[in-house]
Amino acid sequence: MALLRSARFPAILLLLAAVIGLALANSPWADGAQAVKSAHLGIPGVVDLSVGHWISDGLLAVFFFVAAVELQFELTSGRLNSARTALQPAIAAAGGVLVPIAVYLLIAAGTEASRGWPIPTATDIAFALGVLAVFGKGLPSALRVFLLALAILDDIVGIVFIAVLFTSDVNLLLLAFAAVGLVAFRLLSRALDTSTRPVLVVALVVVAVLVWWCVLASGVHATIAGVALGLVMAQQPALRARHAIEPWVNAVVLPVFALSAALVAIPQVSPSALSPAFWAITAALPLGKIVGITVAGWIAQRVAHVPGAPRLALGDLLAAGALGGIGFTVSLLLAELSFADAAVRDQATLGVLAGSLVSLVLAAMLVSWRAWHHRRLLIPAV
Repeated sequence: MALLRSARFPAILLLLAAVIGLALANSPWADGAQAVKSAHLGIPGVVDLSVGHWISDGLLAVFFFVAAVELQFELTSGRLNSARTALQPAIAAAGGVLVPIAVYLLIAAGTEASRGWPIPTATDIAFALGVLAVFGKGLPSALRVFLLALAILDDIVGIVFIAVLFTSDVNLLLLAFAAVGLVAFRLLSRALDTSTRPVLVVALVVVAVLVWWCVLASGVHATIAGVALGLVMAQQPALRARHAIEPWVNAVVLPVFALSAALVAIPQVSPSALSPAFWAITAALPLGKIVGITVAGWIAQRVAHVPGAPRLALGDLLAAGALGGIGFTVSLLLAELSFADAAVRDQATLGVLAGSLVSLVLAAMLVSWRAWHHRRLLIPAV
């Protein structure tokens, strides 16, 4: 289990799963894989989803629950527990959202692909921290703190986009039932804070599933249920739940989602025939994130500096910007949600994979350079 809690191994699993999915979609077994993804499972009259939707609406809700628990901790007891400490990464995160959107729209404006502008705004926490762990030996802890806060704030933006932009025909009655369920979940989790009786755990799981179903059936994307449950759960039980669930999220949930999302056939067309969505995402993730995070982070350190806090050098900000361009999980979900046209959606997915790969290579180079620089500074002069 310790291996699955590390920063490096889950990132490797995630990348491997995406490679397998892409290879499978372009192999003789592609039709069989797509048939499995499209097969429907469920309870007649209650819930009926394809395997692909069980993964993106069900399994991914568990990932968002874990992310929301971490967000709740950081907002109440961690690095973002005051406006002063959150301001610098917040300004950098704003740059890391707005500049990629601008780059995307610069390329895709005036086409059907323009509706995909939220896609390059996300940062994959697991992947970014994995690259940092692999290549960043010797980097100052301030860079990891900055990146983690930045990625968490990016997640908030992604969650808001999913909730606001990809919701239609909302059933307010079911949402009201979900809200009641959240109150019950909160009260049960507070009771669990002082007792570990199995009946409370079972009740919590049952209520969580009911909240998820109400949100799914209401027309709001079901991953929002995972976010809400993670935010309202009492902190200590939530942290214990996160500790228990995290290895399964890293070993099963994220790799299965990456494999499913990457089941995309590479179009046999010339580069000029590719959708603007592909080119816009491929450029916006690495370029938009590096420019946005670096410039906004540099400005933030001058207008919102916390006395006594270490400043990040320009090179460190560049490395953080490159890491921020690894969109992957949330970007893949946004790509699935943004386009009704399957061909454009597939090319957007390829753009996420390509842009994240470019960012990964750039991040590995920049992080290695900065790690070497900081290790060299620690060597005493002879």
